[in-house]
Amino acid sequence: MWQGRWEYLSQMRKLWIWITFVVVAGVLLALDLWLKSWSGANLMNQPPRVLVSGFLRLTYFENSGAAFGFLAGAGWGRWFLTIFNIVVLLGLLWYYNKLPLERKFWLMRVPLILIFAGGIGNLFDRIYLGVVRDMLEFLFINFAIFNLADVWVVVGVFSLLFVVLFVIRDFPFP
Repeated sequence: MWQGRWEYLSQMRKLWIWITFVVVAGVLLALDLWLKSWSGANLMNQPPRVLVSGFLRLTYFENSGAAFGFLAGAGWGRWFLTIFNIVVLLGLLWYYNKLPLERKFWLMRVPLILIFAGGIGNLFDRIYLGVVRDMLEFLFINFAIFNLADVWVVVGVFSLLFVVLFVIRDFPFP
C-alpha cells in the first residue's frame, strides 16, 4: 500500500517539476522575445536610448554570430550554431529529467531553466531571422551588446557553477 502512495507522490512531484519548467521558461522566453520585438520596432535605424545615464542604454544590433560576434559573417556559422544550440538544449532537457526529485536539487533546476529559456530565445532568432537581436549595452565598460536571453544564459551558467562547486558537492551526473 505504501509503495503505491510513494510512487504516486513521486509522479506528482515529477509532474510539478515539469510544469514549473514549462511555466518559468515560457515567461522568461516571452520577456526576451517581447523585448527583441519591441527593440526591432522602436530602435532599428534609430539613435540609442539611454536608460540609466552613464550605465545602460538600448542600442539595436543584429548579431549573425555567437557571443562577441564569434563566427559572425561565416555562412555556415548560422547552421553550426543552430545545431550546436539544439544539441545543448536537448542535453539540458535530458539532464533536468534525470536529476533526483529531492528538494536540494531545485538549486540545480533553476539555473537549468534559465539556460534553457535563454537558449530557446536565441535559437528562435537564429532560425527565423538568421541573426540574434541584441539591444542592451553597458556604458560604464566597453562590453558587447546583448539581450535578455544572454542574461538568462550567463546568470544560469554562473549560478549552476556556484551550486555545483560550493553548495551541492555530490551533484549527480547520470
